[in-house]
Amino acid sequence: MAIKAADMLIARRADTRARADFATWKMLAKLNGASALPAEAQNFLVTYRQLLEKMTEADASEATIQLMYKTYYAEMGGAGTPPEVPARASEPVTDTDTGNVTAFRRPPPAKAKKPTASGPNAKPRLPVALIFACLVIVYVGIRYYWR
Repeated sequence: MAIKAADMLIARRADTRARADFATWKMLAKLNGASALPAEAQNFLVTYRQLLEKMTEADASEATIQLMYKTYYAEMGGAGTPPEVPARASEPVTDTDTGNVTAFRRPPPAKAKKPTASGPNAKPRLPVALIFACLVIVYVGIRYYWR
């Protein structure tokens, strides 16, 4: 049986949504916030707790995610039975001294380049004090002119 590309796209979206929702709901349940979840989420968490009594946590989580995936697939308009979504290749987590943590290193200070005032296209720069003095002269001149 051939799977349409649109159905596979829906399947991937439904799987991603199911995994994200389950992780969120599970964390809220751990923080005693399950009562604030919608009824659908609470039903899935009840199913998860029932499965947890029969199997390991990883298996119960995966079974609940698959149940959510099938529900989301139908809600998103998938036709027929949901196709198998290929499992993502995840690297096993190893807890070593260095692990996968990158040490923070400060970047070397950037050397500020001063624009050089040399060359044929360089504009002559007036010192700030000279500009200020000119403004004072203009201001005083205008004040005396209007009197």
